Amino acid sequence: MKLLLPFLFSIFSILCAKSQSKSDSIRTDSSKVLNQVTVRGYLREQPVLSIPASIGVVSQSQLELHPDNSFISILNTIAGVRAEERSPGSYRLSIRGSLLRSPFGVRDVKVYIDEIPLTDAGGNTYLNAIDYNAINNMEVLKGPDGSLFGANSGGVVILNTLNNHNIDNFFSTGLNAGSYGLFHEHAGIQEKYNKYQLNITQAYESYSGYRQHSYMQRKYLQAINKWNLKNDELRILNLYSNLSYETPGGLTLSQYQTNPQWARVATKTIPGSIQQKAGIYQNVFLTGITNEYHFDKNLRNVLSVFGTYVDFTNPFITNYGQRYESTFGFRTYFELSSNNRINFNTKLNIGIEWQQTNSSINNYGNKFGNRDTAQTFDKINTNQHFIFSRYILNIYKLLNVEAALSLNFYNYNFKNVFPNNESVYTNRDFSPQFMPRLAISYKITNNFYWRSSISRGYSTPTTSEIRPTDHAINPNLAAQYGVNYETGFRIRNSDESIYLDASIFYYHLQNAIVPRFNADGTQYYINAGATNQPGVELNFTGWLIRQNNTQFIRGLQINESITLDRFRFADNYHDAIANYSGNALTGVPEQVIISSLQIKLPKFIYLYFEHNYTAKIPLNDGNTAWASSYSLLQAKSGWKHYISGKRYYEILVGANNILNQKYSLGNDLNAVGGRYYNVAPLRNYYVGFNVYL
Repeated sequence: MKLLLPFLFSIFSILCAKSQSKSDSIRTDSSKVLNQVTVRGYLREQPVLSIPASIGVVSQSQLELHPDNSFISILNTIAGVRAEERSPGSYRLSIRGSLLRSPFGVRDVKVYIDEIPLTDAGGNTYLNAIDYNAINNMEVLKGPDGSLFGANSGGVVILNTLNNHNIDNFFSTGLNAGSYGLFHEHAGIQEKYNKYQLNITQAYESYSGYRQHSYMQRKYLQAINKWNLKNDELRILNLYSNLSYETPGGLTLSQYQTNPQWARVATKTIPGSIQQKAGIYQNVFLTGITNEYHFDKNLRNVLSVFGTYVDFTNPFITNYGQRYESTFGFRTYFELSSNNRINFNTKLNIGIEWQQTNSSINNYGNKFGNRDTAQTFDKINTNQHFIFSRYILNIYKLLNVEAALSLNFYNYNFKNVFPNNESVYTNRDFSPQFMPRLAISYKITNNFYWRSSISRGYSTPTTSEIRPTDHAINPNLAAQYGVNYETGFRIRNSDESIYLDASIFYYHLQNAIVPRFNADGTQYYINAGATNQPGVELNFTGWLIRQNNTQFIRGLQINESITLDRFRFADNYHDAIANYSGNALTGVPEQVIISSLQIKLPKFIYLYFEHNYTAKIPLNDGNTAWASSYSLLQAKSGWKHYISGKRYYEILVGANNILNQKYSLGNDLNAVGGRYYNVAPLRNYYVGFNVYL
């Protein structure tokens, strides 16, 4: 905090000085004015400056500066977000400390692709199914926001797909290859005929990985059909993803120090990852139809109908698991606006989202990576739906007041098919829960907005927690819930070349769902108690030189993302073994600072540098083991040659972990036997090209 306050004061002074200076020559040059940042996350496109919520926005131009073989690097540039990759293809994602609950995968965060939930009714999200180049931009709504998006206590991520480039018809392709067997190619085509538009994206990626037994491969195909009619916009999204990756498993500290490239080694009682051919093999099919109908200029309706099928296979150290999941549902809302008034404008949203996921979960013995004797077969059917409403009042274009509320319903039923041969489902109903949110923002000046909010978080157990890897269904696992208090501000200078977004929050979470491990490494889940989560987040962007074509350095931009927190277990946090009250929240570093520099040179040559400092990380609830802090440096350089308009080809080269840091990305928290460490690659390189015609 001693360093942060002077930094905030300095930035504030710069912004005020810049906003009061004469800059007529800059204003008259349209190439020197930023396009205003907008988001669609709150049901309609609107300027992010005035939204009374903490939002991280990743634009298409930002995506292009990062390696396109993984979402991890770009997600970590957003303050409050921690993305990890335990091995190639094995993602974990948390927002403001929700990682404690996720030994693998994405939980406690709701993810949408356009208007369609990627998170199923059982709380599982296959984010690793999506190829990087299929996404045009991302929005991260930080903190619990169930008022519009249902049960979550971490936040919401929205992936927007269509690649606009402001070109109606184009063909794109690209390829990059690099260290440790990296190969990634993608291709896309967009054709527009009058009111019809077709967009197809294809991608293939393979990667041998840094460690033993860490090969991954993804095949991806996405098609979007879009019709723009008189009062309608109709969109059909279809995607198929085939992903497979080997899981090397966690290492102990001594193994990590001896040879970090090892896969998990065998013990006297438990075989190793290579012997058991541990891995993930998943096929994901998703289809959705979205229609936006405008009754008139003040009333519209958005309706999405969707379905997903997942075929998931997991040869694990101690068993061989298979899941078959089918999800279907719909989401619809109405919006009534009155934006033609002078002093008072209002907006009302009313909607509903409904999902049903049916899962068949089967486990067998694992005989050297092959399915062996049947152990247990279960069926779990999960239903989740919520009704939501939001009212917005804008007073004199100065004060925005938002009041939102959702009523959430959740239930599941289950039966054991083998060995008990149960014929009747057992039902588990959760009492309906209200999730309110109240937020305000106030325009202090045209370029300075203050905001504040209070919201309730509520998150039900996921299918993977109800029926974890120890095969025992736990109908007693309860939901976690809490209240988030937050305030902050956004400020920019008059030509929008400098922008600062700051937040201070306190989240008190109760009944936290956390994993525990048996001696053989299988998991079960408990409600462990409460956590206190205060934090500060800061995002700063500054164009020190904006598109100056008369100088050698034709553009110079700096970015800073700072996350400071002091997350602690509350007085009642414990399990059957010990009380952990007052300890640091497992898996969460107290400081993360991401700094980047972008330089534009003549002939459309660019340089990009990024530094990531992450503080030490507690690896268990007792805080007896810690992962060391690390500093990562990455760089990318490219040359774009424009053929005509916005059509170009590009040659690029990049390097990751330039400082050759030895670190673990995606630690196995509270792991049995101290097998915490999943080691990330050392210094590595890539080269490639992109074409847009």
